[in-house]
Amino acid sequence: MPNNRQQTRLSAYDHEEVLLDEVNLRILTELQDSPRLPMAELARRIGMSAPAVTERVQRLERAGVIAGYRLDIDPAAIGLPVTAFTRIRPMPGSLPKIAELAAELPEVTECYRITGEDCFLIKLHAPAIEQLEATLDRFLAYGNTTTSIVVSTPVPRRTPPLPAPPK
Repeated sequence: MPNNRQQTRLSAYDHEEVLLDEVNLRILTELQDSPRLPMAELARRIGMSAPAVTERVQRLERAGVIAGYRLDIDPAAIGLPVTAFTRIRPMPGSLPKIAELAAELPEVTECYRITGEDCFLIKLHAPAIEQLEATLDRFLAYGNTTTSIVVSTPVPRRTPPLPAPPK
């Protein structure tokens, strides 16, 4: 007989299976392809009523499966053609300062705490190399940086693969 901790874990897995049933996976697939799809059209594609589909989407949002809807802007089209990834190896005691600085700088669009010798990986955009250099210089007070400039994007940002429907 499972203990309380195992029962909680089992019920969480059972809930996940119910949450990611075949219908919800179809809804997620449709929304991956067209996030701005009106509920009425989504319902038509799924073969359900609009209120039923709306309730399922709201349940997926509440559960955190759908974390949000975002606008995808091409940085080059708005004057930021330089994209770079920078790994940062902090000096002792500088870990929180790097995270705070990354959060403050609008040029930083993503920041990850990572394993290995470097503790952070950031993605940033700039109008030119000089501005990239100025942004990177702000991090040098807290650690060493290693930067790679993006020359092309053969696989643009995409959503993770959905699991197979439960049997």
